[in-house]
This record gives sequence, structure tokens and C-alpha cells, in this order.
Amino acid sequence: MGVRERKARDRQVRERKIIDCARAIAEEEGWAAVTTRRLAGEIEYSPPVLYGHFPDGRDGIVSAVALAGFTEFTRLMRHALDEAGPTDRLSAFIDAYLSFAAANPATYEAMFSMQLEVRFAHDSTPAELRAAFDVLVDALGSDQIGDAGTRAELLWSALHGMSVLTRGHRLSPENQRRRVDALAGLFHSGP
Repeated sequence: MGVRERKARDRQVRERKIIDCARAIAEEEGWAAVTTRRLAGEIEYSPPVLYGHFPDGRDGIVSAVALAGFTEFTRLMRHALDEAGPTDRLSAFIDAYLSFAAANPATYEAMFSMQLEVRFAHDSTPAELRAAFDVLVDALGSDQIGDAGTRAELLWSALHGMSVLTRGHRLSPENQRRRVDALAGLFHSGP
């Protein structure tokens, strides 16, 4: 391995360390606790090193956490769909979505609620977001009725609402299964 390759690898390792540290702090203490100064101290790099990786500072780091979250989200959702039987794919997807949101509240917030430079449904939409939306469309099945994109947006909206309301303790935990089954029923388009 040449010097150039080693430097590129070291840069990727530092960047991953910054992203992982920011995510860990946010999951433990919330996004308000994530500052460039705190991150620099935690990972033992100077603030200029952080800005060298993320010129937009904290906003760039939060965006990177969101993109990493989308990659993980897509992998987990695909796994849920692949493991499900043909009749319970949508319910398995809904369960996996809600579980991801509950297990990763700060990452979920960065992905879907915080004002970032990454945007859905735009020419500049990163591949990670497109892949996440594609798995949402796939969860609805190939025998979809109507516009697949619109149906996926409606399902996503319902799931996001359920996630946020559940996190805020606004929905009855005892009703979770009934909500999942009802939502899957609303979007079921098979025979």
C-alpha cells in the first residue's frame, strides 16, 4: 500500500470515528450535546481536524450521521423484507421501521426531522436517501395500486407519525400490534 492509499484510509477512519462519536453522544444525550469542541475532546483530535473533514462543522457532521443512518436503515429494512413471507412483508417492514426509530431516536431525528442540506425528491438527493425510499416502495409490493411513489410517501408519513407519537408516549403501547396490522391492511394491495 502506497502513502496516498494509507492517507486516504486514515482519513476515512478519522471521519468514521467522528461520525460514530457524534452519533453515540446524540443517542445518549441528544443533539444539543453534540458540539465540535466536545467531539474534538472525545476523539482526541483538534477542532481544525474536524473542520478538515466537515467544513460545515456540526451541520456537516449531523448530515453525515443521517446518511450513515440511511445506509443502516436500508440494510435493516431489506433484511426484514427478505426474511418475511410473501403475505407478511409489509407488516415485517412496519415492525422493522418502528424498531429502528425506537432503537435510534437521535439518528432517526437527524434522518427525518432535522433541517439539513440533504433533501428527498430533489436532483441533489444522495444515493443513501434514494435507496431508503426505494426499499419503502418495495415494501408495498410489485402489485401496487396507483402511483407507487405517492403510496410510499403516505406509508412513510404514517410510519413517521407513529414513530414520533410513540416516542412521545402519545400512543398506547398495548395497541402497537393492532396499529401495525391496521396500517398494513390499509396499504395491502394484493388479492
